[in-house]
Amino acid sequence: MEFLQHHIEALIFCASKPVSIAELKNCLSEMFDAEVSEEDIRKAIENLMKQYESPDYSFQIYEIARGYQFLTKPAYQSSISILLKQQSKKRLSNAALETLAIIAYKQPITKATVEQIRGVGCDYALQKLLEKSLIEIVGKEDSIGKPLLYGTTDFFMQYFGIKSMNELPTPTDFEKLHNMIGEEAFEVDSDENNTETD
Repeated sequence: MEFLQHHIEALIFCASKPVSIAELKNCLSEMFDAEVSEEDIRKAIENLMKQYESPDYSFQIYEIARGYQFLTKPAYQSSISILLKQQSKKRLSNAALETLAIIAYKQPITKATVEQIRGVGCDYALQKLLEKSLIEIVGKEDSIGKPLLYGTTDFFMQYFGIKSMNELPTPTDFEKLHNMIGEEAFEVDSDENNTETD
């Protein structure tokens, strides 16, 4: 089990996004040329998660976006935020953030419906959200013209640190946390103000 655990640890560590149980199973089964059970994989991951709970480590394995990934612990969020802020050049504007919120709560949704809710065009915001892989085209609506339908991606959940869309805040939460999500949390696209208004 320890041998298997080391391989799983390496796979999760090197992955740039959350790794699912199925992905780990396929990789390990091919490497060992033998079937590796999901139960053994889950037990190994549980052992690793307990191991990295120790204060000796600044990072830990988290279950997120239907997979597992090494992430830094909340205690180090402040220093990491400073580094990311220094490295970041652009932020999501309020227009892009509003568009993303509408898509997250109303998906699958067409561009026309998003614009109807916001009251302004959203071509630029959609383009930026697609570029950042926060949303994707999930199909076409069965109506005249068959407009594209947009929805959030697994990276959206990874980006916001949630396991599923059920963890999104409710409208009641918005009232309590009004204005807490703003410039300090999201990148601002300076060019966007030329094409859209918040």
